[in-house]
Amino acid sequence: MVVCKIRQLTKEFGPNRVLRGVDLDLVAGEVTVLMGANGAGKSTLVKILSGIHAADRGAVTLDGAPFAPHSPAAAMRAGIATVHQSIDDGVIPDLDVASNLMLDRMAAPGAALWLRGRRMRADARRIAHTMQLDLDVSRPVRDLTLAERQLIAIARAMTRDPKVLILDEPTSSLSAREAERLFALIDRVRNRGVAVLYISHRMSDIRRIADRIVAMRDGVITGTFTDKPLDTEGAVTAMLGVSMTDLDVTPASPGAPVLTATGLTLAPGAAPFDLMLAKGEVVAVVGLVGSGKSRLASILYGLERPDAGRIMLNGKPYAPSNTAQAIHAGVFLCPRDRASSGVVPDFDITQNLTLPFTARYATNWILRRKSELTTTQGMIDRLGIVCQGPRDSILSLSGGNQQKVMVGRWLSQDSDLLILDEPFQGVDIRARRDISAHIRMTACERATLVLVAELDEAVEIADRILVLHDFSIVTDYRNEGLDLGALLAAVSGRPAPEPVEGMTIT
Repeated sequence: MVVCKIRQLTKEFGPNRVLRGVDLDLVAGEVTVLMGANGAGKSTLVKILSGIHAADRGAVTLDGAPFAPHSPAAAMRAGIATVHQSIDDGVIPDLDVASNLMLDRMAAPGAALWLRGRRMRADARRIAHTMQLDLDVSRPVRDLTLAERQLIAIARAMTRDPKVLILDEPTSSLSAREAERLFALIDRVRNRGVAVLYISHRMSDIRRIADRIVAMRDGVITGTFTDKPLDTEGAVTAMLGVSMTDLDVTPASPGAPVLTATGLTLAPGAAPFDLMLAKGEVVAVVGLVGSGKSRLASILYGLERPDAGRIMLNGKPYAPSNTAQAIHAGVFLCPRDRASSGVVPDFDITQNLTLPFTARYATNWILRRKSELTTTQGMIDRLGIVCQGPRDSILSLSGGNQQKVMVGRWLSQDSDLLILDEPFQGVDIRARRDISAHIRMTACERATLVLVAELDEAVEIADRILVLHDFSIVTDYRNEGLDLGALLAAVSGRPAPEPVEGMTIT
């Protein structure tokens, strides 16, 4: 049954036509995955359904009745619940779990002035039990993991008994294990007959959760895919408007060694390993959560020390005790979490992009702002950052364009070793390919180490792929003629399967 029917929805902001006649059906008990590059219009569509924007033309019906909410509260009352990508928009960290789950009831007209804490906690436990969440409801939300906060936000949304649940990039900051907990909750929501609109570009998410894929480009729906197995490649083509293969890398020949590690031990009891990163080479490291990827990055960047082993950088001993020493030595790290470790919200694009290198833009303690702006404009042009100009607020950009600024920060200066920890987190496929292309294009004068969560991301960018398991490198593949089955087995720590026809990537 179609719960929400959208017909010829149009929205304009001045001369910019963001939505140009969108038609979309959301079906009860189904997960519809919406794919679209930055600027495709999907955020505007969500905001109209959520009551933040009003459509200029077109019609929306919800359970057969006209639907045109004038506010987010009106949308929620009608049956549309939205969990946004920024998870703290859906929870209040300073309150406990019970208060977050009961927040809408507490704020409802006629709610008692004095709340009975015991009764509220009992009701919260009932909600958590219904959603199969094993959480202490008296625990402050700020002490929970991102995944647990995400689950609470969805559980809170489900207390409103929605007809449609909208999830915007819900796994962008989650590990594979955390994401599976989220998927299990979404399965339960789907089984209750709720129509789920799931916005994502992660292929592992889409293959796991989608009943349908809808592709969006330039404000219109360009493809709907329902036949099983779902045609993810066709959806990507419909989203981008061009046919692009995932495997367009010709592995480069490595140059001189930049970094060599001998007997490197990442954790007590872990097997030591050797590592060599060469000039002109892009090396991807893949591994499950807890395999040691972030530990490796922290050691190379001076944030932590290895348990054992020797590291050489350009033929000299390298053992930085802090990040300043690493940067001075020519080792840069683009961190995983741009929200907490990268973006400075009060700074503009230029200040964010040049932040670690401000001294290089100063003469006699006077900042050469024009030089900063020239560097920033160059990165805007090369990475395709969508903005009005280098002085725009960083918060005016989409998540994908913010990520481009963070990557551009470390690409804007020459380095000997560039480490990128999850550089594609929360970005769409077009932005991912823009970032990948520039990383590879500029890789000839440095060694590049990329830590990624998705195998297709590694295959798309790397000359070599290393698999990290239990804090040790277990395999090293050149990115050609890959045996995908063996690669997956190495990542999971299982024995390699027998070769299967069609399993080898060529």
